[in-house]
Amino acid sequence: MSKKSKTKTPVGDKNSPMSTEKAKDFKGTMKKLFTYLGKYKIQLFFVFLFAIGSSVFSIVGPKILGNATTEIFNGLIGKVLGTSAGVNFTKISGILLTLLGLYLISMIFSYIQGIIVTGVGQNVTYQLRKQISAKIHKLPMNYFESRTTGETLSKVTNDVDTISQAMDQSLAQIISSVTLVIGVIIMMFTISPLMTFATLLIVPLSVVLIAVVISKSQKHFARQQEYLGHINGQVEEVYGGHDVVTIFNGKEEALKNFKETNEVLYTSAWKSQFLSGMMHPIMMFVGNIGYVMVSILGGWLVIQNKIQVGDILSFTQYVRNFMNPIAQAAQVMNLLQSLAAAAERVFGFLEEEEEVKTIENPVSQDEINGNIVFKDVSFGYNENKTVINSFSAQVKKGQKIAIVGPTGAGKTTIVKLLMRFYDVNKGSIEIDHHNIKDFDRNALRDQFGMVLQDTWLYNDTIRENIRYGKLTSTNDEVEDAAISAHVDHFIRTLPEGYDMVLNEEADNISQGQKQLLTIARVILKDPKILILDEATSSVDTRTEILIQKAMDHLMEGRTSFIIAHRLSTIRNADLILVMDNGDIVEQGNHEDLLSKNGFYSKLYNSQFEEIPE
Repeated sequence: MSKKSKTKTPVGDKNSPMSTEKAKDFKGTMKKLFTYLGKYKIQLFFVFLFAIGSSVFSIVGPKILGNATTEIFNGLIGKVLGTSAGVNFTKISGILLTLLGLYLISMIFSYIQGIIVTGVGQNVTYQLRKQISAKIHKLPMNYFESRTTGETLSKVTNDVDTISQAMDQSLAQIISSVTLVIGVIIMMFTISPLMTFATLLIVPLSVVLIAVVISKSQKHFARQQEYLGHINGQVEEVYGGHDVVTIFNGKEEALKNFKETNEVLYTSAWKSQFLSGMMHPIMMFVGNIGYVMVSILGGWLVIQNKIQVGDILSFTQYVRNFMNPIAQAAQVMNLLQSLAAAAERVFGFLEEEEEVKTIENPVSQDEINGNIVFKDVSFGYNENKTVINSFSAQVKKGQKIAIVGPTGAGKTTIVKLLMRFYDVNKGSIEIDHHNIKDFDRNALRDQFGMVLQDTWLYNDTIRENIRYGKLTSTNDEVEDAAISAHVDHFIRTLPEGYDMVLNEEADNISQGQKQLLTIARVILKDPKILILDEATSSVDTRTEILIQKAMDHLMEGRTSFIIAHRLSTIRNADLILVMDNGDIVEQGNHEDLLSKNGFYSKLYNSQFEEIPE
C-alpha cells in the first residue's frame, strides 16, 4: 500500500550549499559497488564467456575479409597478366558466406550477453532500492528533520536510476572492449608486427588526452548529481505547499530560489556534458593519425612483398576496431563518473548512522502500565543550545497530563524524548520504575498512541486507514473503533462506506473527519499511553465537540499527555505542567494554578482578552 507522508512546506531550499562539491572517493565507491556485483559471479562469468565469443568472431572477420580482397586483387592481376582465368567468384562466395555466419553468431552472442548484463544491473538496483527502503525506517528522527523530503526521494529515484542505466551501458562495454582490444592486437601482430608497434604508439597519446578530460569532468558530474537532488527537493516542497506559496505571494521567491539552484545544475551539467562530448572528436583525431600511419607503412610493406594488399584492408579494419574500444572506454568513463557520483550518494545514505532499536536483555513491554517519572531531564538538539532544563515531573497511571506554554517552550520536545525520538543529554525518564533506555525502542513505541494536529492518511480505503493502528484487526474491530470515535455514522453516509478510497492528499473528506479517523485508528491500537498534540485546533466548534467526546473515550484508563494552546480544552486535566523556556515554571490543576495568579493565570486570561484596536 502506498503511504502518503505530510511534508514541510517552506518556499524552497534556502540552505542549499552553493560551494563546489569536494572531490569524491571514486575508487572507494566503485569498490563498494563491485561488492554488489560479486553476488553475480556466475552470471558475470557467462557474460565474459559470451563477450569473448562475440569478440572472437568479430576479430576474425576482418582477416577473412582481407583474404577476399586479396583473392579479388590477385584474380584481376592474373587476368591482366594472363596467368589466371580471372576472379574465382565461387571461392569468394564461400568466404563471404563464412563471414556472414561469423557475424551472425557474434550478434547472437552479443544479444545473450546484453540480456544477462541487464538482468545483473536490474538486480543490483533492486537490492539498492530495497536497502534504501529498509534504511529509511532505521534512521533517527534528526535525519528527517535536517533534510528535505525531495533530497531523500532523489536517492531512491534519480540516483538509483542513474546507477541502473550506467551499469547497463558500461558493464557490457567494459568486458567487450577488453576482450576486443586483446584479440585485435593479436590479429594485428599476425599481419605485421611493425605496423602493430606503430599503431600502439598512439595509445599513450589517447590515454593522456582521456585522463585530462576525465580529471576535469569528474567534479562536474558529482556536482550535477548533487544539485539534481536539490532541484527535486525544491519542486517537491513548493508543490506540497502550493496553497501556502500562493496565499503568501511566495511565487517570486520560489522562482528565485529555483533559478539559483537550476543555474548551478545547468552549469555543472553543461560542463560535464561538454567535456564528455570532447571524447569523440579527440578519439577521431587520434584514429585518423593511426589510419595515415597504416596506409603509409602498409603500402611500403606491399612494395617490399612482406604483406598482401588485402592485409592493408584487414589492418585498417583492425585499427578501427582497436580505436573503437578506446573511444568506448572514454564513453564508459563518462558513464562511470555519473555512476560513481550517484552511487556515492546512495552509499552515503545507506551508511548514515542508524537509530539503535534493540538492546540486550530489554525490559518486557508487558511491564508498562503508565507510571512515568521525569528526573532532572536536560536536552538540546545541539550541544550549544539547551531546550529542556532540569525538567522533573511525576505522572501516575491513568492521569491526564496537560503540557502548556508559549511557542518554543519545549512542549513537543518532551513528547519526543518520551518516545525516544531523541535521547536525553542528562537525567532520565522512567516508566514504571524502568529507564526508557532499558526498553527496545519499537517495543516502547508500541505502547504509545498519538493524535496529532496534522493528520496522516494514505491512499487506500477508510477501513485500511483505520486498520493501520492494528494490522491484524478484523473488520468488526475496525468498525467498533469507528463507533467509539463517533465517525461510524459519517462513514456509512459515504457512497462506498468503509471501502471508500481516500485520494492521495485525503482531501475528499474534511479536516475534522480526518481527525476522527485518526482517533479511531488509535482506539483500535489500544495503547497504554496516549499523546494528543493540538488535536482540535483546526476544526469547527461542532466537530470539536465530537472530537472531544471521542478523545474523552480514548483517554479513559490511559495515561494521557495533552499538548494544548487553547487552555479551555484542558480544564479537567489531573495535572497541568506549565512550561516556559524549557523549564516547568508551575504545575497543578486548573483551579490551583488560577488561584496562584501566576504565569498560567496570565496565559489563560490572555486568551479571553479583547485584542486592542
